[in-house]
Amino acid sequence: MNHNFHSGNDDNPHRFLNVLLEGTYVRPHRHSTPPKPESFLVLDGKALLLIFDEAGAIAHRTVLGMGPDCDAIGIDLEPGVLHTITALTPRAVCYEVKPGPYAPVSDKDFAEWAPREGTPEAAQALARWIAS
Repeated sequence: MNHNFHSGNDDNPHRFLNVLLEGTYVRPHRHSTPPKPESFLVLDGKALLLIFDEAGAIAHRTVLGMGPDCDAIGIDLEPGVLHTITALTPRAVCYEVKPGPYAPVSDKDFAEWAPREGTPEAAQALARWIAS
């Protein structure tokens, strides 16, 4: 679930709140057409941001939030980085910023090796990634 602060798809930059519930699976993706950086700031709860290599191995993991067991409050991602984010607490509220405009057809390039959202395989993959 999200709340946009920008007024429309053509705005630049896009600024919004993402509310992630524990168990939320976002299919790993990148923003490469056109290349767009992305920033996340966790305002409430904890979230796990994972960066993957091309083969689907976890290249980097960062626990985002304000607690002592968190690595950082937020993170900037370079364009074209394969990533996902999930809640580690019952709810995580993230402020996200990325360049507009938003074009649904080309916004995300999904990782071919990653299960589609809503499948049993997606839940299994998420559990593996959190545990690793």
